[in-house]
Order: sequence, then structure tokens, then C-alpha cells
Amino acid sequence: MPGFERGTTRRRPRFDAAISIAVALDLPADDATVLQNSNKLALRLLPCDVFARVAPVGHEHAPFEVELAQRLAKTKSPVAALEPRVEPRGYERDGFEVTLWTYYEPATSEISAAAYADALQRLHTGMRTLDVPTPHFTDRVASAEHLVTNRDLTPELTDADREMLASTLRRLRQVIRDRGAAEQLLHGEPHPGNVLNTANGLLFVDLETCCRGPVEFDLAHVPETVSEHYPGVDQALLRDCRQLVLAMVAAWRWEPGDQLPNGMPFGRELLSVLREGPPWPTIDEVFGRLDAP
Repeated sequence: MPGFERGTTRRRPRFDAAISIAVALDLPADDATVLQNSNKLALRLLPCDVFARVAPVGHEHAPFEVELAQRLAKTKSPVAALEPRVEPRGYERDGFEVTLWTYYEPATSEISAAAYADALQRLHTGMRTLDVPTPHFTDRVASAEHLVTNRDLTPELTDADREMLASTLRRLRQVIRDRGAAEQLLHGEPHPGNVLNTANGLLFVDLETCCRGPVEFDLAHVPETVSEHYPGVDQALLRDCRQLVLAMVAAWRWEPGDQLPNGMPFGRELLSVLREGPPWPTIDEVFGRLDAP
């Protein structure tokens, strides 16, 4: 998820790891600028002009993400390309794993809802052609449920909020499965923070979250105006998926090791939204409330 910037001191080790890896690969780099500060730090390395994504070692997502990006590129899907000057893989340094991607100059125009929906539809079309082992979306729900039902993993969550999140996750996981909607490979988190607005069009990044499920699960992560332009949406299913995503993201915010900037205020806001009840806002709407005066 997109987030507020934290101090440079906190980011410095990740800067240094990315720069050191680039230099070792003969990519000239002595500076970095932050493109996005989230659970992963996205950097533009200079002067080599490389898009680097940095995460703590232990996630073990790089091999899957790199292979999937390569296979999707062959289908002409709108995904960012890997950096062509180095071997496509994850690189480890000082407790961080770094993947290197092509840097794209940002487009000057705003992202239109219609273009966003079209890009996501084309991504889904490409994904339908691939046969890759991925988790089911319910596996991700179960992981979130495990967090909130284990006090050792989410010690600051109150009993009332713990029960609300657990019951919401458990109920919606079953409700959505019982609908029997068609399922396919999904991005998993195609929210605005994972979309690059480039001169080459919109490109998706962060493929490590891919899972199988109904397209409405992906659409639950995008602005409402975007889902309105996506054809053939089951609106009732989309509403259920929106509530589910709100509960999942709320659960992750209460894990002590969560790295999302401004994560705890975001988590509290999500709990408030879930207590208020429908209509369910989108994730970007909830995050936008943190900026409100």
C-alpha cells in the first residue's frame, strides 16, 4: 500500500544495500531517490537509471515474481520489465533482497479510470493463459485470520476488534467461495501503489501477491471509478470482496513487524470503517482519510 515517508535514517540501510548491489553488477550508482515507501521500498538508482525494489530477506518471493514477470511479458501483458543489463533474479545484501527493474519516466498526465480498468483487464487476460502454482485467495485470508486469532502475533489488538476481524474474515471467506464465481490467476493487490503511470502506458509491479480467485477480488483493491469501467462485474461479489480486503489489510497492520509507513493509524481507520458498516469504501478512500484535515 502507498504510505507516508519516514525519515531517511530508517531507509538508509536499504538505500545502501541497493546501491552496493548495483555497483557490484557494474551498474553505476551512487545515489537513490524514493519512488514509493511501502512494505517494500521502491528506489530509482542513479546515474544507472534502474528501478530497484528492496525488501527484508526471508520473504522468498523474488524467484516467483521474476519468473512470472518474464512469462507475462511474453503475453504482452502490461507489467514492468526486468532490468536487461543484469541476470534476472533477486540479489541479497546486508539482510535485504533487491530485484532490479527497468525504470520508466512517469507520464505527465493523470491516470484515467478507463485506462486503469483497461490495463487491469489486459493483465487478467494475459494471466488466464498461464498455468503457474499460486496460492488461492482463501489462503491469504486464512493467513490474516491466523494473525488476529493469535494474541502473540497481534498483541496490541483489543479483544473486541480481534473477534470482529476474525468473524469477518471467516464468514466472508466462505461466502465468497460459496458464490462459485469463475476463478483465475490474479495480481492480488493491483491498488494504485502498484501501478506505474508511464509514457508506455500503465504497468503493474509487485507480482509477489499473485493468487487465484474471482476477478472481483482484484477489483476490490482499485478505486471505485476503475471498477465501474471493468466489464461484467458481479456487484454483489465485489461488495463482499471489498469488505474482505478491508478486514485483511486491517489484520496485517496489527502485526508488530509490519513495515508499512503510517501503518498503525491506517489500521485504526480500517477498524473504524468496518465497525461503521456498509457501504464499503475502497482501500484508497480509507487511506485518503489520513490526509484529511
